[in-house]
Amino acid sequence: MYRLENVGKQYTGTRTVTALKHVTLEIPAGQLVAIQGPTGGGKSTLLQMLGALDRPTSGTITLGSDELSHLPDGKLGRIRAKEIGFVFQGFNLIPTLTAQENVETALEPLGIPAAERTRRATEALASVGLAERTSHVPGELSGGQQQRVAIARALVKEPVVLLADEPTGALDEETRDEILNLLEGLWRDRGLTLIIVTHDSAVAKRAERRLHIKNGVVTER
Repeated sequence: MYRLENVGKQYTGTRTVTALKHVTLEIPAGQLVAIQGPTGGGKSTLLQMLGALDRPTSGTITLGSDELSHLPDGKLGRIRAKEIGFVFQGFNLIPTLTAQENVETALEPLGIPAAERTRRATEALASVGLAERTSHVPGELSGGQQQRVAIARALVKEPVVLLADEPTGALDEETRDEILNLLEGLWRDRGLTLIIVTHDSAVAKRAERRLHIKNGVVTER
């Protein structure tokens, strides 16, 4: 699925900051991977690279048959829109839209007709246990329910990869476990490649594989 070869990332401002150093690894299709490490160690930078949200300063990143590092912006945008789903700690839902409408936003860039968007969004919400909440706006939903909407939005476009950045960080322990069970079940049922950035060891223990990143260096755990 992913192949990273000697990937480095530097940010240059008043001083140069090295976020990733010589990262070489492979992530097979269908694997559940947890990425841990201290704040500022490079976790989010690595996830941005995997999500085609940023480009490495050096080295190459390949997703399937696409070498992401040198693709035009338009091609990268199409890959993000179709092949990669994103789930974040902050949910990132549009407060004035219903759950149904929030999920449908993921399909609009793909040029899918309105009736098909509605059908797929309804099915996605049902798959995360929110069949009865489609007409609710985020303010009428609990934190756990909002994260379920965010997961449905990520999955509705049927991606091959799901990237989750601290997906349970804003939730209490009971709700965290519910969301983890949901993600794990969806991963198994759909054959997704699921990559989770987390500070929480309880989350990381669910993964098949654990990576640790500190000062931009990735090691296996």
